[in-house]
Amino acid sequence: MARYRRLEIIRRLDPVEDHWEIYRLSASFEFPWDYRKALEFALFRTYAVPSISALLDKTREFARRPQRRYDDTLLLMGALTEHGYDSAPGRAALRRINQMHGRYAIGNEDMLYVLSTFVYEPIRWLGKYGWRAPHEHERLAAFHFYREVGSRMGIKDIPAGYREFEAFNRDYEREHFHYRDSNQRVGTATVDLFCSWYPAIGRPAVRRAVYAAMDEPLLRAFGFPRQPAWLERAVERGLAGRGRLVRHLPVRRYSRSARDPGNRTYPGYPEGYRITDLGVPPQ
Repeated sequence: MARYRRLEIIRRLDPVEDHWEIYRLSASFEFPWDYRKALEFALFRTYAVPSISALLDKTREFARRPQRRYDDTLLLMGALTEHGYDSAPGRAALRRINQMHGRYAIGNEDMLYVLSTFVYEPIRWLGKYGWRAPHEHERLAAFHFYREVGSRMGIKDIPAGYREFEAFNRDYEREHFHYRDSNQRVGTATVDLFCSWYPAIGRPAVRRAVYAAMDEPLLRAFGFPRQPAWLERAVERGLAGRGRLVRHLPVRRYSRSARDPGNRTYPGYPEGYRITDLGVPPQ
């Protein structure tokens, strides 16, 4: 079947040697919407860590320019996904990322956790809501892709194996997810951003649906209210139902990783911006 043509290609590729090619096929063609939503929640989970939320809260960037911060992140990660970390756009994106991070005293363990969410949150999302389950080559390719990205960001002590890194991700969350006011402020600004993409009349329902999609440790860390069980089930079934529907749609022909028509910040996108324009402006 044409719907599974790229999966056959992925099966024939090596998840170590060909990890960027596999990751691009998966994130840009097989599951572009799922990857975007999963990475939104991946970043969201990092805001439940007090040391991370305190820094973001101090900069006030999420309170002042949440849409730009969101678009900047997508465009920088899109450059890495679409062109690879050793391409000219990929190297430019990494320089910009490192310039921004280098302005702050960020612990290596926090950086390592953020990196881990980019590997495992999409894999978990696809396991629950994808139009098909992720193949083992896709899981391993995501790990090797972000391991290389992390190395180029100067992150130390990245585990050498997929399972070891996943165990770090789980253990870190159990140890570091604690409520702080800064968590709630940054988390609320982010939920407000998600709601702003919909008509005003529907935003209260969107907010409740976002809460319903969160697990209990995440809700506690943000101080957000638990939603009724029926709403949690409805959100889960709705997302799973979307995956079943996508299974019957035509195969995607074009990548959206670096050419997203939904970009709201940069007029003329994708021609109307430079990678050096992205991110927090110099102080």
